[in-house]
Amino acid sequence: MIVIPAGSFDMGSPANEVGHGVDEGPVHRVTLPSFALSTTEITRSQYAAFVGDTKHDAGTCWAVNESGWVEDRAGRNSGEFVFRKDLAGDSQFDNRPVSCVNWHDAQAYVQWLSKKTGKNYRLPTEAEWEYAARAGTTTARYWGNDVGRNNANCSDCGHKWDGSATPWEGASSSPVGSFQPNAFGLYDMLGNVWEWTEDTYHNNYKGAPTNGSAWVQRTSGNDRSVGRVIRGGSWKYSSEFMRSAYRMGNEEIKRYEYKVGFRLARTLP
Repeated sequence: MIVIPAGSFDMGSPANEVGHGVDEGPVHRVTLPSFALSTTEITRSQYAAFVGDTKHDAGTCWAVNESGWVEDRAGRNSGEFVFRKDLAGDSQFDNRPVSCVNWHDAQAYVQWLSKKTGKNYRLPTEAEWEYAARAGTTTARYWGNDVGRNNANCSDCGHKWDGSATPWEGASSSPVGSFQPNAFGLYDMLGNVWEWTEDTYHNNYKGAPTNGSAWVQRTSGNDRSVGRVIRGGSWKYSSEFMRSAYRMGNEEIKRYEYKVGFRLARTLP
């Protein structure tokens, strides 16, 4: 993990940023304490160790057959963590980001690793995620405003994993750390797979906390369909989604096919 220095930044995007969405405003100043963040997204190998140790149910994921999209079990037996060879767009080698995980899967991994190591791991808050992704920049992406080529893994970013955003035509995730890191030394903060955060989704930032804490408001204590924020874009999505300020809500129970993963944060003493 990398220690992210304390600091302040303007969260969100201005109305004149190409791709700006109304849920990215109003831009507001956020001041955060120092915290630690995973250098890369959690890999298939790291997640498999958790499943093997805990027998966590790997659940279901979308897969592809000749007739189109179908839902099928990723692990046939309880605790088994086996990806289908034809899993859409993602061959799931050990050095690729784990995908087909929902918010609760990520939380289970957090609890397991925290207990195993005695350290306080968690998902990053949305503010922490954007602060870390920007790494001091104010441009749309941490390398500049333009997408350019070979800066990240998205469907039109100009690299060997490019395809037409459909898995059977060549696009896929890439090994973690395949592109240059940002100024904080973090890899794949944009592209590769979407990343879960701690926050529930709100359609704007009115009333958002300014101290970097998670903004969590549930309609019901048992509502597992609540939307959680995912960040960063993915290999399947085009570059318009791959901006430091771009945000999307996704039901926390959804494993969302093959394009959502996560990385960990840790509170520092």
